[in-house]
Parts: sequence; C-alpha cells; structure tokens
Amino acid sequence: MPRFFLDLIERTIATYATAFLGLLLADGFDLTSLSALKVAAIAALPAALTVLKGAIGSWIGSPRTAAWLPADKDPSASAAG
Repeated sequence: MPRFFLDLIERTIATYATAFLGLLLADGFDLTSLSALKVAAIAALPAALTVLKGAIGSWIGSPRTAAWLPADKDPSASAAG
C-alpha cells in the first residue's frame, strides 16, 4: 500500500500548489495582506478533495494508485506486476 500513499501524497501536493499559486496570481501576489492567508486556506480545499478522490480511486481502480482508471486499463498497475 505504500505506492498508493505516495501517489496520493503527490497528487495532493500538486493540487494544493496549483490552487495556491493560481489564487495568489489572481490576488496579485500581496503576501503581506490578510487576503493572502485566506487564499492559502482556500487552496487547501481542493487538496482535501483530492484526498477524497484518491481514496475513492483505490476502490474504483487499482488499489495501488489513486487513479480512477479501471485496474485493467491503469498502465502503472501492469508495470508494477
């Protein structure tokens, strides 16, 4: 199961960073304002949903990854053997 957790952690961090940077760009990169802290908090919501999506993915697809691909179509599942 460690492969699943690594996959889920990578997806969560990538989602958080993308949402955080996107919201900061939209806010104008003013890191000293209170709104920048709100942006960071809001960016955590999509990352939390990524964890939920990954958990569901382990039931729908391959239990070794967080992907929603069916286990027989997941290229990482067949590569792991």
